[in-house]
Amino acid sequence: MGKYTVFPKAPITEALLDIRVELPTEVSLAKLETVHDLVKERFPVKGQRIPFQADIKVSPEGVQIESPPSSGPDGYVFRSPNGGKIVQARLDGFTFNKLKPYEKWEMFRDEAHELWNVYFRTAKPIRITRIALRYINRIEIPLPLKDLKEYILTTPEIAPKLPQALTHFFMRLVIPNPDIDATAIITQTIEPPIANRLPLIFDIDVFREIVYMGNKTEMWDEFEKLRQFKNDIFFDSLTEKAKELFK
Repeated sequence: MGKYTVFPKAPITEALLDIRVELPTEVSLAKLETVHDLVKERFPVKGQRIPFQADIKVSPEGVQIESPPSSGPDGYVFRSPNGGKIVQARLDGFTFNKLKPYEKWEMFRDEAHELWNVYFRTAKPIRITRIALRYINRIEIPLPLKDLKEYILTTPEIAPKLPQALTHFFMRLVIPNPDIDATAIITQTIEPPIANRLPLIFDIDVFREIVYMGNKTEMWDEFEKLRQFKNDIFFDSLTEKAKELFK
């Protein structure tokens, strides 16, 4: 079986292709709303996008999460009838989300490219500043489990003299790839067990800070490099025992 096998039961719950931009000052929310006229046959459900931001403060009284007042919507979200596909047209960029089931890269990339062209023709960005791919995987590991390393090779390590039982963890790694001038943010955590399965969330976000003027086809060559970087992280992080779960 090849390294980049397409698994029948791939654990991908959501894939995102994101392009950050700088728009002309005259582009308004009303202008972005007109994107919907061009995609509403496939994405009929329209809503405003309101960014969420939270500040975490640690004090003697404990951890407090404070949400500053919202500055209002920054764009629109257009959803397919079943909610499985989402287009985000924002003042700072474009995102295409594909929820489970995820078929294959070529289908995802080509639809994202088509929808990006609609956004670009409407918003006419001055420049592109960042491109990213993000894949959120949910791997259901059978219980009982002795060691997470049976399935995934990067795990938290507990000091030998401490109790070795682990009921929850949250781990975030930032890994640069100088060969393609990109960075990966890898997030791992576990959810409460369900039906003798331990859900492991394996979130891979790869991005490149890059500047393009105009709608350059070379940008999509860079997405291919990001995809390979993402695949390297996914396949090199999992054991053969984990991959058997996806067949």
